[in-house]
Amino acid sequence: MFKGSLVALVTPFDADNRVDYAALGRLIDFHVEAGTDGLVIAGTTGESATLDRQEHAELIHRAVEIVDGRLPVIAGTGSNSTAQTIRLSQEVGGSGIDAYLLVVPYYNKPMQEGMFRHFSAVADAVPKPVMLYNVPGRTVADLKPETVGRLAKHGNIFGIKEATGSIERLRQIQAQVDESFRFYSGDDFTVLEFLLAGGHGVVTVSGNVVPDKMATLCRLARDGAVDEARAIDETLQPLNTALFAESNPIPVKWALARMGLMAGDLRLPLTEYATEYHATMLAAMKTAGVEIATS
Repeated sequence: MFKGSLVALVTPFDADNRVDYAALGRLIDFHVEAGTDGLVIAGTTGESATLDRQEHAELIHRAVEIVDGRLPVIAGTGSNSTAQTIRLSQEVGGSGIDAYLLVVPYYNKPMQEGMFRHFSAVADAVPKPVMLYNVPGRTVADLKPETVGRLAKHGNIFGIKEATGSIERLRQIQAQVDESFRFYSGDDFTVLEFLLAGGHGVVTVSGNVVPDKMATLCRLARDGAVDEARAIDETLQPLNTALFAESNPIPVKWALARMGLMAGDLRLPLTEYATEYHATMLAAMKTAGVEIATS
């Protein structure tokens, strides 16, 4: 199904805090030209938590129109309300998306049975396949391997974005599912080891800034060119560190603004990237081979 570098795309805003669709078009063209394997729209990196429902649905519809079949599109429609997740997912189901990314319900702290029922109910109700998303660093609740194993039996759930950064966790999930189930890293620091341990791709933040290198790293790992993939990975690790010095997507938006691709505007409660990190980010971008705009 999906493989390689799936970029969790930022949502550009203008100075009036509206979605900047001209900038979105530039970003999407940038990824098509760079060889990105797919886009995730309105995920965590896309500041989905601050989009109202109308904006959220419009963003997904407009992104699909701009992509125009050039890349697969996965829509982030998860929330901590099962009913709201179903309504939004159904609303964008006919937009031309290829799949949904559904995060573990946050704040509620559901039990494993609650997570199983939540994902099962959404998967039953939607017209496109579902990728689970486990990121306990944000949601607190942790989708356990045994629960993933139960969910993997659902015909409309095809894989998981696993963002614990633990290769042991990947192995634990692999032991619970059959070979058709797909695994995607949600941790840019450990993506290479994840791929070498049987992962099929990554849903990446760093790929916003270095789409060509992330796509190439994934391809080399898939082809068994480990030394070449590791050489690229080493150039990206300083960038990974800089991109997570503050809460995502604060740093990545600052970096993209320095590249001239968009303004770096954020929505509260997120605030501007602290000046103490700017020099480190610029150095990391240089190490990764990123061109900084001169004007």
